[in-house]
Amino acid sequence: MERMELLNGTSEKRSSALLDTEDSDEHPESLSPMDESRKSSTPGYDDKNYGSLPSRNEGDGGEKCIDNDETTELTKLLQPPGDGAHSDKNGEDNHTDGSSPGLNGKNIALVQPNNHRRSDEPTELSFEKFPENHEEKLKRIKIENALDDPKTSLDSWKQFAKSEYGLINDDLRRKIWPLLVGVDPQQVDPAPSLEELNNHPEYNQVVLDVNRSLKRFPPGIPYEQRVALQDQLTVLILRVIIKYPHLKYYQGYHDVAITFLLVVGEEVAFHVMEILSTNHLVECMQETMEPTQRRLMFIYPLVRRENAALCSYLERSTVGTLFALPWYLTWFGHSLNSYRSVVRLYDYFLASDFLLPIYVTSAIVIYRQNEIFQEDCDMASLHCLLSQLPEDLPFEYLLKSAETLYRKYPPRVIEKDVENMIAKEKQQRLVEEREREYRKLYGKKPPPVSNSIIGRFLPHLQLSRRSVFVTTAFSILVGFCAYYYRAHYMSLSGIR
Repeated sequence: MERMELLNGTSEKRSSALLDTEDSDEHPESLSPMDESRKSSTPGYDDKNYGSLPSRNEGDGGEKCIDNDETTELTKLLQPPGDGAHSDKNGEDNHTDGSSPGLNGKNIALVQPNNHRRSDEPTELSFEKFPENHEEKLKRIKIENALDDPKTSLDSWKQFAKSEYGLINDDLRRKIWPLLVGVDPQQVDPAPSLEELNNHPEYNQVVLDVNRSLKRFPPGIPYEQRVALQDQLTVLILRVIIKYPHLKYYQGYHDVAITFLLVVGEEVAFHVMEILSTNHLVECMQETMEPTQRRLMFIYPLVRRENAALCSYLERSTVGTLFALPWYLTWFGHSLNSYRSVVRLYDYFLASDFLLPIYVTSAIVIYRQNEIFQEDCDMASLHCLLSQLPEDLPFEYLLKSAETLYRKYPPRVIEKDVENMIAKEKQQRLVEEREREYRKLYGKKPPPVSNSIIGRFLPHLQLSRRSVFVTTAFSILVGFCAYYYRAHYMSLSGIR
């Protein structure tokens, strides 16, 4: 488990290495003089500066999780079994119905992995569309009928969003996502221009992240539309952090914002994001990352309660929770390559408790237990495995599993487990500190702590075999004398 100090720091430090996003040079043909001017106006911009996740050794220059050669082997490991669908050279599905059979025959989007990416760098987002199956068509009709009924309740919208297939398509999401968070699309504030906001201290960092988010835009859109979307995304983020100055921008926030921008548009997206930023994401937007790190600690108690052997394996590896940080900060928007999967998860998260991303993360870890046990029990191997999500995860199954975990182990139960974990970790640090001090003084390992009465009353007494024998004999002698005194002299005093 990482020390909490690993993720502490100012908002500038928070953005430096945790979620180093994709670089603009993946789309060199789309760069323009305007983009070049943005790059030059952003301090520290470097196409080659990919960054890496910090190591457990307090960020002291740990090696990167994986290089390009190793990525090929890891991709092979994560490749779905041969009975799944395969893509041709053009990325088109070979199935005649355009769908990919997944868990229990349901349609699951499969996207071939890019063998040249790092584990923390997503490939270009796939916006591949799939034809509706019979069940999706029936659900779409029910949702459309509910939209025509002004008496449809919020609970009904939540049930539609959480149940299988979610809200089906973006046309329906555009209407229902605002309802899930209490936003009236007819009463929104007009967006200011980018020029009005470019003096904000976070402007350069936001622009840097937005410029590196080209892969999250639909491919093939006209240059003018792409530039307009980038400007809208920058304005959207700056509006939130200007309105709520106590909230700190973090790298990865733009991955959440861009999803809402693409679905509901600029003006509605602002109101959605301000509600999420003050509720669902508020812990992530604090001065330090300590509240976020504490939330990620929920993973281990949840896994332990379902599979104690798996939890012990993860703890022995010291992999910690850093692999799940991008998942939680971006609602998986940074780590998944299928747009279809991203918006399906957003359906679910918008209609659920704000901690459901943690429960989904735990469900994913439990689901991948066979892969985990096949890896070496060390931090580097398991971090590289876990930080890269397979393309064929059965999210409908995983969402049901997460819901089951939430009902079985509600947050109040897991919070107590986390408190016990923190207390044990604190005690362990104290023991280690005392051992270091003892080694400095005596040049050897301290003797084991005794559980005897003497050890409890004389904790600083150095006990050896001889001292234990002597003290035990002395204790017996004292006890015998006390017994003799009580039996002989107390009885005589009673007679007198």
